[in-house]
Amino acid sequence: MNTRQVIDRYYELANAGQWDDWCDLFSADTRMDEQLAGHVEGRETLREMMKNFPETYASFANRPRHMVVSDSQAAVVSHISGRTRHGATVEADVCNYFEVADGQITYMCNCHDTVPFAPVMSGQ
Repeated sequence: MNTRQVIDRYYELANAGQWDDWCDLFSADTRMDEQLAGHVEGRETLREMMKNFPETYASFANRPRHMVVSDSQAAVVSHISGRTRHGATVEADVCNYFEVADGQITYMCNCHDTVPFAPVMSGQ
């Protein structure tokens, strides 16, 4: 897959809740900087983190609003809408930066305000 196809698939799988397939988009030695999780290294570390995602969110959507793709890099502005298992809502604008090589995400940075995710972090 080219960079655009990888990024399109990233959002398709996230919105379908197919987290194991979503993790497969990342290279084995991927690196990620995430607002809530901090620095993450390795696809299997990411896969372990995502195991709890379905128990955290009753519903989750991450819809791209604007995307720029240039060779092996992409930046996406999106909006997350979610509801926790306890009924709290999450609404947040997000910006993701991606580096892609050989059809896999090798680096990702996720930037957003942490306040909308307070119910998730507190278990609400």
